[in-house]
Amino acid sequence: MKKILLVAALAMMSAAGFAQQKFAHVNFSELVQLMPEADQARATMDASSKEARETYQAMADEFNTKYQQYQQKASTWTQAIRESKEKELTDIQQRIQEFEQNVQAELQQQQQQLMAPIYKKAQDTVEDLAKKGGYIYVIDKSSALYIDPAQSEDLTAAARKILGIPESRTLESLQAELQAQAQAQAELTK
Repeated sequence: MKKILLVAALAMMSAAGFAQQKFAHVNFSELVQLMPEADQARATMDASSKEARETYQAMADEFNTKYQQYQQKASTWTQAIRESKEKELTDIQQRIQEFEQNVQAELQQQQQQLMAPIYKKAQDTVEDLAKKGGYIYVIDKSSALYIDPAQSEDLTAAARKILGIPESRTLESLQAELQAQAQAQAELTK
């Protein structure tokens, strides 16, 4: 009987201890996307992507010009000139393909390098809030199936404030900004 009472008492104490544990959640993706540093990273990536597109376009233009010249004059050239021009066209095509492969890998690597300190800053902020608040778990809201708001505190607003994200800035406003920039860019290229 004493054992049963002891087990019951231990179970009640552990249940009471569990009930005292504090849980929190945060929208980590929102934090990372809305941080001012993310705006700078996007601007840097946009500039790099633009430079890559311009370089690609210049290479494609060179190929098209030389290909048109080849089509117009091939019948008047000697066999040696034709073969030389064909080799030149093949070399340009290979350079274009290599450029495409290399630039994609480089842009991906650049994005990872730019975003790594942003993720770390957001992660450190959330960890600091969790430690100061005495939370045992902080769950990323974007990957949780369900969070009971009565039992889990949302740290997103506090993290936003520490990270310097204005209250008025939302994912929707960011999306609108990015769409406006894309439209302005499209107008410039017309």
